[in-house]
Amino acid sequence: MTDDPLADAGTNIVVSRGNPRARLLIVGEAPGPQENIKGKPFVGPAGQLLDKILQAAEFDSENDAYIINSVFRLPPGANGANFRKPNDKEIAFYRPFVFEIIRLVNPLIVLLTGNVACQSVLQKTGITSLRGKWIESDGRRLMPIFHPSYLLRNQSRAPGSPKSLMWDDMREVRRQYDALIKSA
Repeated sequence: MTDDPLADAGTNIVVSRGNPRARLLIVGEAPGPQENIKGKPFVGPAGQLLDKILQAAEFDSENDAYIINSVFRLPPGANGANFRKPNDKEIAFYRPFVFEIIRLVNPLIVLLTGNVACQSVLQKTGITSLRGKWIESDGRRLMPIFHPSYLLRNQSRAPGSPKSLMWDDMREVRRQYDALIKSA
């Protein structure tokens, strides 16, 4: 991977955690500082919230889900105080690897957390208009959802709030997952 735009960032490669045989695959953004240290995606505060969200929808994050990143290295300058999202070149470089993981895992459902994951897989952004809508692709059902870090910044649980919308999305994911498992 000599043409990796983040090869000189001096960070670890952080690809996945969970069960590679899971029927639910979750695509995140890029590793943050804690993920870079531990070598696993979604282990910081956003990951802890993701685990709680999955648990509330009766999914176990280690057994029922496989969680990957859109970009496998921490972008330079991305520390806890000023996280830098991956740029277009970085997302494009890792895109074929993301698609290969999706192909190999062969999940029934793919959740795209936030704009970076949507840009990687769908080559679209605009999470507020994309979230909660099913997209069919290669025999899979994809749904963009809010990134858990967005929910950490928006604490309201009022109807129509991001947390309320996420709960609606996850109930729909659970319903669809159960229907697909029955018919598989």
